[in-house]
Amino acid sequence: MQVTLWTHPVYPSIVPFDVLAGVERLSQTVLRFRYVVLGRIEELVIPPPGPALQADNLWRTTCFEAFLVHEDGTGYVELNFSPSYQWAAYDFLGYRAGMAPASLPAPPDIELSRHADRLEMTATLSLDISSHAAQLNLCAVLEERGGNLSFWASRHPGDGPDFHRRDCFMLELPAASPA
Repeated sequence: MQVTLWTHPVYPSIVPFDVLAGVERLSQTVLRFRYVVLGRIEELVIPPPGPALQADNLWRTTCFEAFLVHEDGTGYVELNFSPSYQWAAYDFLGYRAGMAPASLPAPPDIELSRHADRLEMTATLSLDISSHAAQLNLCAVLEERGGNLSFWASRHPGDGPDFHRRDCFMLELPAASPA
């Protein structure tokens, strides 16, 4: 599945970009997320590569995000992937409530490809999720040279960008194929 992401009208990009995001289920628990930014990539602030460490506040500069509803339907997991290879994973009990670090069996495998007109990042990880279909939200934060932050998602129902809102979880992760 691949979708087009749109910038929030209150926080638009100054430089025109197209942003695509997708996810595929490689097995019951392994997911591969893919994000593509098309445009004048030299105008983006792209964190320099570093060790694949867990880190907070990745959204303060260019990063890519995914939100998945837990099987019980009340909580959700937030995943953040940085071009620096840093990452974050959080469990929430409800809307912005009960945040705790999510347990991953291994750090995500992040790959980055950068060209003059295209930035592509994939993040593959194992996540303890149901084999059933799940609702999700794919998002991006882009920082442009000069400091402008734009917030991208497939849907922006509120007055400001808020990737945590359940009415943003409009995409469906397909069920795992039978083994």
